[in-house]
Amino acid sequence: MPLSETLARVDADLAAGRVPLARQRLRGLVSSFPYDLTLRRRLAEVYRLYGDAAEAGRWMYLEEDRDAEETAAFEARYGSPARRMRALAWRGPEVMAANAFAERQLVAVRTACAGELGRAVDWDDPDSYRVGLDEEYGGSVRPWSLSGVLVGVGCLVGTLAFLAVWVIGVVALFD
Repeated sequence: MPLSETLARVDADLAAGRVPLARQRLRGLVSSFPYDLTLRRRLAEVYRLYGDAAEAGRWMYLEEDRDAEETAAFEARYGSPARRMRALAWRGPEVMAANAFAERQLVAVRTACAGELGRAVDWDDPDSYRVGLDEEYGGSVRPWSLSGVLVGVGCLVGTLAFLAVWVIGVVALFD
């Protein structure tokens, strides 16, 4: 689908109050067009509708007229340069940035990440900075949920039932 058509759908979604769908479409567009700062700005505007300053700051991070509070919220949520690199979802060299300020921001984040990890990192190779994320934050740790506990208990009960039937079968075999 062409960019203009998707943006028209975003406008229609926002007009109809379908903010989550508009956000999803814009996230897809930013993923497809990481150099387009206007798409990032529009996504920040959608996050402002949610009152999510950190995400608004994330998508306005490459803009010179960004809000200082949103930027601080973004930097606090994504505490390390490696997490910021991942969050910015940039691909390619910094010279592809639309303006000098965005280029300087990207260079600063990449340089800080390289310094923190002690090795070169590259926007086009997420594994070069993802390894640092896994070490720093211990991989993905998720809290227990009711459905997860129920699945675990169900697996345990099923395993115990299987073992009980197996033991009864072995005992019956030798009786």
